[in-house]
Amino acid sequence: MTGPVRAGEDGAPGATEPVIGGPRPAGVPEQLCRAVRVIVPVVTVAALVTAALLFALGQPPLLRWLPATDVAAMHVDFDTFWRSAQALVERGVGSAAIYDTGARLHNLNPPLLSVLLVPFGLLDPLTAYRAFTGLSVLLVVVVVGAVCRELALGRTWTLLGVGTVLASSPLHGTLLLGQIYPLLLAGLVAGWLADRRGHGRTAAVLYGVTVALKPSLAPLLLLPAAQRRWPALRTGVAAAALATLAGVAVAGWPTAWQWLSMVLAEPVGPTPANASLPGLALRWGLPTMLGTVSGALLLAGTLAHYARRTIRYGFSSAAGTDPAGTAPFAVLATGLLAAPISWHNYLLLLWPGLLVLVASGRPGDTRRRVVGALLAVALIPVSWADLWADGTVTGALGRALYTAVLLAVWWSLLRPATGPAGTTDPVGPHGFRSAEGATRKPG
Repeated sequence: MTGPVRAGEDGAPGATEPVIGGPRPAGVPEQLCRAVRVIVPVVTVAALVTAALLFALGQPPLLRWLPATDVAAMHVDFDTFWRSAQALVERGVGSAAIYDTGARLHNLNPPLLSVLLVPFGLLDPLTAYRAFTGLSVLLVVVVVGAVCRELALGRTWTLLGVGTVLASSPLHGTLLLGQIYPLLLAGLVAGWLADRRGHGRTAAVLYGVTVALKPSLAPLLLLPAAQRRWPALRTGVAAAALATLAGVAVAGWPTAWQWLSMVLAEPVGPTPANASLPGLALRWGLPTMLGTVSGALLLAGTLAHYARRTIRYGFSSAAGTDPAGTAPFAVLATGLLAAPISWHNYLLLLWPGLLVLVASGRPGDTRRRVVGALLAVALIPVSWADLWADGTVTGALGRALYTAVLLAVWWSLLRPATGPAGTTDPVGPHGFRSAEGATRKPG
C-alpha cells in the first residue's frame, strides 16, 4: 500500500505519499462502508424532516428573538462581554474592573477579549449588539466562502456550505446570545489558510492568538508537537502566552487571577446544549470526572494517531496528517469533547473541516454523504431537547444528540482523505492546492 519512507527535509518525518486507489479510506472495512452508505441517507432525510417540523410546529425559532431590545435578558452573552468592555472604557487601562460588572453571567473569557471588544464598549448596548451581530454574520459568510473558494468546491457545494451554516442551529444560537464563535472561526481559518500556503509559523501565531481568546481550543497547539513541527509548536505557545499577557497588562494584572479563579470554579454545564463528554456524564448521572478522563484519553489517542501516521507517511493529505487538511479540526473536536463546557454552537468552528472532507471526496461517495448528513443534523433547532422527558432512558438518549454529533464530526475528520492513485500534483484547477494534493513539508 505504501512505498518506502524517506526522511523529509531538515529531519522532518517521512514524506512518501501513500497510494490509495479506491474511494474507501484506508483501514475501513468494506462492510462498515456499506452500512454507512445505507444509514447516512436515512439520517439526512430524518434530520431535514425533524428540522422542518420543529420550525413549523415547535417553539418559535431563535431568529425571531434577534430584534429583541432587552440585551441583558435576551442576548446575555453579549451583555456580559459588553459590560466588561464598557468597564475598561470607563475605568481605564489597568483598572482590573472587567470581571466586576454586575452581569447575569460570569465572563469566563480571558481579559484579551475585553480589550478586543473595547470599540463596542463605546456604544450603547443595543447598538453595540446589532453591530456585533451584523459583523458576525458577515464574518461567517466571508470565512466559509473563502474556505469553499480555497478548496475549489464549485457552485453547488459552496452554496450548500454557506447556505447550511446560515440556516444552522449553532449560528442562530450564536447570534441570539451574542457569542464570539464567528470571531474564533475567522482566526482559525486565517491560520489554516496560512498553513496551506506553507507559512507554518504565521499559522501558529494566528492559532495562538485565537487560543488566547478561547483557551478551551488550546489542544490545537499540541498538533505540531505530535507531528514534530517544533518551530510551529514554540511559535504557537509563545503567541498564545504573549497575547494573554498583553490582555492582562491592559485590563490590569489582578484580572489574571480573577479569571483563573472563575474558570476553575465554574461547574460542568448540565443543559443538553453542552455537547462535551463531562456534560453528557452529568446528564446521565455519572461522575463528571469520567467524562473528563474519557475526553482526555480521546485527545491523547488522537494526537498519538497523528504522531504515528506522520512518522510513517509525513505531512500527507492522503494519510490525513496534513496540518492544512482536516487534522487541526479533528484535534479541535477532541478538545471540545474534553472541555467542561462545549456548547453545541461550537460546531461552527468545525465547519471548515467538514468542507475539507467534501474536497477530499468524489461526487456521490461515502464521505460526501456523511458530510451532507452532518450538515442536515446541524439544522435541527434547539427545541429538539423539549421533545424528551426528564428521567427516562429515551430522554437521556435523545438529549445526547449534540454530543453524538460532535463525536461523529470528530470521527469523520479523523479519517484520512482519499485521492486518486499516484496523485502528485498539489495544485487544483483554479490555482489552489487541492485537499487531495501531494505531500509537502509545512513551512
